[in-house]
Amino acid sequence: MASSARFGNTRCLAQSRQSARKAPRQASQVQATIAMDREQAQSHESKDIPTAKPLDFEVTLPDMSKTVLGIILGGGAGSRLYPLTKKRAKPAVPLGANYRLIDIPVSNCINSNVNKIYCLTQFNSASLNRHLSQAYNSNVGGYSSKGFVEVLAASQSPTGSRWFQGTADAVRQYLWLFEEAERNGVEDFLILSGDHLYRMNYQDFVHTHRQTGADITVAALPTDEKQATAFGLMKIDGTGRIQDFAEKPKGEALKAMQVDTTALGLDAERAKKLPYIASMGIYVLKASAIRKLLYEHFPEANDFGSEVIPGAKDLGMHVQAYLYDGYWEDIGTIEAFYQANLALTKNPKPDYSFYDYDAPIYTMSRFLPPSKVADATISNSILGDGTVIRAGSRISHSVVGLRSLIQENCIVEDTLLMGSDYYETLEECALIPGCLPMGLGANTVVRKAIVDKNARIGSNVQIVNKGDVRESNMEHLGFVIKDGIVVVIKDSIIPDGTII
Repeated sequence: MASSARFGNTRCLAQSRQSARKAPRQASQVQATIAMDREQAQSHESKDIPTAKPLDFEVTLPDMSKTVLGIILGGGAGSRLYPLTKKRAKPAVPLGANYRLIDIPVSNCINSNVNKIYCLTQFNSASLNRHLSQAYNSNVGGYSSKGFVEVLAASQSPTGSRWFQGTADAVRQYLWLFEEAERNGVEDFLILSGDHLYRMNYQDFVHTHRQTGADITVAALPTDEKQATAFGLMKIDGTGRIQDFAEKPKGEALKAMQVDTTALGLDAERAKKLPYIASMGIYVLKASAIRKLLYEHFPEANDFGSEVIPGAKDLGMHVQAYLYDGYWEDIGTIEAFYQANLALTKNPKPDYSFYDYDAPIYTMSRFLPPSKVADATISNSILGDGTVIRAGSRISHSVVGLRSLIQENCIVEDTLLMGSDYYETLEECALIPGCLPMGLGANTVVRKAIVDKNARIGSNVQIVNKGDVRESNMEHLGFVIKDGIVVVIKDSIIPDGTII
């Protein structure tokens, strides 16, 4: 079963965890509990996943906590993740049984001692705001560091009355607020995306930015020729300074973007296999530089990656690349989101794991009971807290979310069940005429599907994409099919005996 790292009242455990790093962090700012013993966690760390690179320099804690402002871009309407974004902002989409997407960049910030964090969004921000306020705000920072995690939604003001038009425009509309942080000592803005899955120590990132004297530093992912065509690529000189950009090049234009990635620290053998570097959409910008870029040089630009940062390079600003050589996945589409979740069940070595003792992923403390499994069979799967699986059911290669209820003799394969937002007893449901209980009814089969929260799926239902359909919009019936994956919409009702 998956184990969650949560904020709680066990300060001493968090302090002992953080002391294991070469760059110590103020454990009193982050109080976490992990429901597994130290030996198991260290075993996962040493065998299953690449851990964050140890720091070979010293960054004083007040430096990061007082001089870096984290800005997480929540994205627009999330149309590529629809219908999972029908009733929530993209960063609030559930992930890995116990978490939400927003927990990834926020946890990376906290583990890097960045404790002033804004999340910019403009669609369905209620659940996101509730999650962040309940999970983090009472635990991040203190009287001296004044840490916070807050949502900034698009709003009308005397200087603007439009929606965010892109990443750069979103930051520009709230630059007046970020300038207040600058007056309080913030020197650099750390700009992150809310729909990426990775684990990264931003202390190293910021240190490289400052050590090179860059105005902007871009996180760069080494990649091979096959994958390179899907990314925005960068060309660098021998010092890692960016000389050129190309958006999803092909043919000769692609070959022209080859670089010697040993200049960024990649070993020679891997550099031959990965001769391209792709922008991850993660940046560090000097506060003084971003003000000039957004107000003076590019007041109409909407996007950082395609407009502002290439423009800064053309202006002669120092734009530096920073190598990130670890697991990273953009999960902005239904297929990518589905694959990234199921990859968490990979045994014995998942590409990404929540079992990292030194860099845990935090989330909201829900105080749920342990999961309960009757005479059921479970293999290569993750179970969230408070799950109930009844006798005769078989679960394989699946992620089962919080408060899920799976009745007798169900088959769940290659599926992401997001669970429920609240418990509903069978007795309570029986009081409502025609009510189906939340979860899966008896004898139901679900294969290659995503079932969103609070879905009520009856007995003897088959969600198997029987016709092998690639795309179908059946939203009025409670589901859609994208990339061959059946997605049952949140709060939907699928009657007894339905075959999809």
